[in-house]
Amino acid sequence: SDPDWASHSLGIFICLNCSGIHRNIPQVSKVKSVRLDDWDDAQVEFMASNGNNVAKAKYESKMPPFYYKPTFLDCQLLREQWIRAKYERKEFIHSEKQEPYSAGYREGFLWKRGRDNGQFLSRKFVLSEREGALKYFNKNDAKEPKAIMKIEHLNATFQPAKIGNPHGLQITYLKDNSTRNIFVYHEDGKPCPTHLVAPRLPPSDAALFSPLRLLQLVPKLSRNYLKEGYMEKTGPKQTEGFKKRWFTMDDRRLMYFKDPLDAFARGEVFIGSKENSYKVLEGLPPSTQGNHWQHGITIVTPDRKFLFACETEDDQLEWITTFQKVISRPMLPQEYA
Repeated sequence: SDPDWASHSLGIFICLNCSGIHRNIPQVSKVKSVRLDDWDDAQVEFMASNGNNVAKAKYESKMPPFYYKPTFLDCQLLREQWIRAKYERKEFIHSEKQEPYSAGYREGFLWKRGRDNGQFLSRKFVLSEREGALKYFNKNDAKEPKAIMKIEHLNATFQPAKIGNPHGLQITYLKDNSTRNIFVYHEDGKPCPTHLVAPRLPPSDAALFSPLRLLQLVPKLSRNYLKEGYMEKTGPKQTEGFKKRWFTMDDRRLMYFKDPLDAFARGEVFIGSKENSYKVLEGLPPSTQGNHWQHGITIVTPDRKFLFACETEDDQLEWITTFQKVISRPMLPQEYA
């Protein structure tokens, strides 16, 4: 929104956040304010003869169909690598500049948060296309992995704010039919941060393992959460007090945690479609007691009603909108299982 900035060397309009990234590649992109800076006739003419649609047709002409294209909602890290890949490295003009998106095998080290003590410790990770799995080892010389995560059940999403690191990544996978979270980040002392996080590293850096590399290797499986945040909830009998919990809406799974960095959810609620008698209602039943927050939400399922309370009216509206989007979407055959 509000693209009040422009790259007069590329002929495109950009937002304030992305203008900062463009300023970091001055050899490619020269930035001006649309409202505050002076423009000469040649620059105005160049902008008029180009524009965002023309630039998109040129700079994305050979973009792989599965490549994830960030939006303004994505973190700085994803937006920066996208801008550099598109305009600096021109990877989507010259396909020969694209390193294969699946390297087949990769190993390296990530800082992983301990499930119980919360400390981040260096762990070896191995990503194997042949095995279709991501593994990590507690010791460098360990023969057996601590965990094996099948790629088909794996999701990776950037969580810099939650983890407290700009390269923070949350990886989820299924373990004994429950969702397991692990939190990792990659950190290196090299002076060029783009080099560390780019999804396609040059051969000299082939051993470097970054969260973005992982995210790019599972582009069809990686997805952002629909919404996260705190709500209050009560138990199935709706007679106990409401407790504050951290909620994550992942596709059709509403998971709740005592702490945002918990390894396992305290519970998961499947949100089906309206064709299957799922619906979301504003407010709580009149007899409800025990909620501290006043902005209630009721989710009706074929089996029971789930009662939640939000701290603010804005939170309530955002959650209701999210639930409605999920419920209005027809269920896929595999979701019935």
